[in-house]
Amino acid sequence: MGSLPHIIEDCMGVLQLFSDGSIFRSKNIDFKMPIVNDTSILFRDYLFDKTHNLHLRLYKPTSMLPSNKKLPILFFIHGGGFCVGSRLWPNCHNCCLRLASGLNALVVAPDYRLAPEHRLPAAMEDGISAMQWLQAQAMRSENGSDAWLSSDEINFEQVFVMGDSSGGNIAHHLAVRFGAGSSGLAPVRVRGYILLAPFFGGVARTKSEEGPSEHLLNLEILDRIGWCVQLVTWLHSP
Repeated sequence: MGSLPHIIEDCMGVLQLFSDGSIFRSKNIDFKMPIVNDTSILFRDYLFDKTHNLHLRLYKPTSMLPSNKKLPILFFIHGGGFCVGSRLWPNCHNCCLRLASGLNALVVAPDYRLAPEHRLPAAMEDGISAMQWLQAQAMRSENGSDAWLSSDEINFEQVFVMGDSSGGNIAHHLAVRFGAGSSGLAPVRVRGYILLAPFFGGVARTKSEEGPSEHLLNLEILDRIGWCVQLVTWLHSP
């Protein structure tokens, strides 16, 4: 009779990897920040991938721009080492509120499948799927199918993709996938990609890793997240 599965990696209790390859991901996280209540911004959730039950959240300013101007679009891809995170987390939600308000833009915040249950490149594929969802909305917008995404108010030719940490890694792969000018997304046009502390793992330490560790995301935690992804990928390999 074999022994019961035991924890072999524990990432702050949020993500636990067991010896049999099974995963525990906590849904009861004690966030140390309140959710911002900004009445100048409306937000709404959409299902963009029915197959994988993936949603995204749109943030739209309540105040209208002058009649000759349209809202640019900012894609914001959350971080979390590919293993944790959600558009619903306070840090992501609050950030998107501030971006929509400060930039007077439509912010699109997609979720993506998380490792190690969903092996990479699942997250990159979901980023592509979210961009293609926006393309489909742009094609329908002229028919007035959704007031939130009307071409009268939204400028689908002024799109920027921003990613934080692992989201920055996904943004990088989107840039490689769609290329300069993003012609494959027409009528959507991506004008630029913004990588915020992008998470690129490797054997050798990068220059940024050699500096002082952050209080929360120190090198030990980042190494554990990377190790969890690699270990479960190996455990689940054919």
